[in-house]
Amino acid sequence: MALQPIPADMQQHLLAQMVLIRRFEEKIINLCQKEGCLPGMQILAVGQEAVAVGIVAALEPNDIIVSNHRSHGHLLARGANPDALMAEIMGKVSGVGHGKAGTLHLSVPEVNALMTSTVVGAGPPMAAGAAFAQQYCATGGVTAVFFGDGAAAEGSVHEAMNLASLWKLPLLFVCENNCWAGAQKSSQHCSTQDISKRGEAYDMPGVKVDGNDVEQVYDLARRMIAHCRSGQGPALIEAKTYRMRGHGEKDRQHYVDKSEIEYWAKLCPVARYRQKLLSGGVISETQLLKMERQAIERVEAAVAFAEKSAYPPPESALSDVWTAPENA
Repeated sequence: MALQPIPADMQQHLLAQMVLIRRFEEKIINLCQKEGCLPGMQILAVGQEAVAVGIVAALEPNDIIVSNHRSHGHLLARGANPDALMAEIMGKVSGVGHGKAGTLHLSVPEVNALMTSTVVGAGPPMAAGAAFAQQYCATGGVTAVFFGDGAAAEGSVHEAMNLASLWKLPLLFVCENNCWAGAQKSSQHCSTQDISKRGEAYDMPGVKVDGNDVEQVYDLARRMIAHCRSGQGPALIEAKTYRMRGHGEKDRQHYVDKSEIEYWAKLCPVARYRQKLLSGGVISETQLLKMERQAIERVEAAVAFAEKSAYPPPESALSDVWTAPENA
């Protein structure tokens, strides 16, 4: 199916979002080299920016996203404040979770990024609940849930797909197939190399897409989201992409053939789209330089903000844990 034309300003927006995400995570890589700078395990999605940006750009403001442990790109694409995001990653009180969630459980309700869980496969059941609420309250909204190829083998994901199909929930399943689950390649943990085929088993559309081509992702997302929003039930997108870093920043990828990384590096979604827009006259070299500079400056400002922030005091450990009923 031919791609629908994308206005030049949207094309530039897609690129700018990918550049910001790439620079944000590259900064995290740098900060990981500094002793005691970042608490916890940093799990990045370098190389997967086109999936986050393409899917989120197709959503409406009242739609919901549910993320996983590689959430930075999803949240930045959704409009999360880089200052508060970086502060949370550093465990600071000015973070989106007041320094208590850290990088692996980021949630930003003000942009409808309601839930993130590092528990593999936990996102789809939570997303089914969010989509049910949207359906029950007739909000007209759609929920999009991101999960990896490793999570696709979890029973919770299959249960969520089955329930979403039975109840015709407005739920878009987005499998970011990045070829690796921890240190296991797809062929070691997945019975099929096309996870999109599972859509047929659950009576929903299942389509795979080049996850390193942001326009293809965006175009498919628009069509699949329209399906979900129309009341026809859920849909499944499998975005074929690649995890350029290890499972975490302590993982040096000794188990990966260097030629494989070199192959995927040539398919970098940011570099490919930058060259496409440049060759097509959609953007100039001067505009590209400005875009890069703005992204770097925005990330540096986020780091400065986070570094100035305090850590949460011990006495705050039990705050923000429970909420009182509205009518209490």
